[in-house]
Amino acid sequence: MSMSVSAPSDGDVDGDNAKVNSSINTTPLVDVMLVLLIIFLITIPVIRSTPVHVDLPNAVNIPTQTKPTNIVIYVAKDGRIFWEDDLVPNEQTLISKVAESAVIKPQPEIHIRADRDAQFASIGRVLFAIQRGGIVKVNFITEPDKNSIQQFLYMQH
Repeated sequence: MSMSVSAPSDGDVDGDNAKVNSSINTTPLVDVMLVLLIIFLITIPVIRSTPVHVDLPNAVNIPTQTKPTNIVIYVAKDGRIFWEDDLVPNEQTLISKVAESAVIKPQPEIHIRADRDAQFASIGRVLFAIQRGGIVKVNFITEPDKNSIQQFLYMQH
């Protein structure tokens, strides 16, 4: 910044007639802003570019609203399947139960609660039966992770 200051003349001891330059020189401010703008324009494409564009899922557990029409299917560790509290003896029975529920208006949601150590094949058979029965909305119920909110917030930044 620069400022013009002159000494008072001999006849003007008080400085009443002296003109003070009170305007602010904005040239350095503009220079700094232009440099910052150039830096941002150069670095933003570098930060945002990735070799392959992939939409990553967010891993935050959202509390489900339990409605009376929700159907809960449990998959035990040993592969047994439960419709609410009743044991389902085979896949054909599961398909028929799903088909009966699929005609209800509005169509209910199925919530699958699978044991952590259940085999994927057991869960896959349940999903196949639900698909064959005609239910469209299927949700997996999990235990909330202690750090899931912090991880979600970290992924957003």
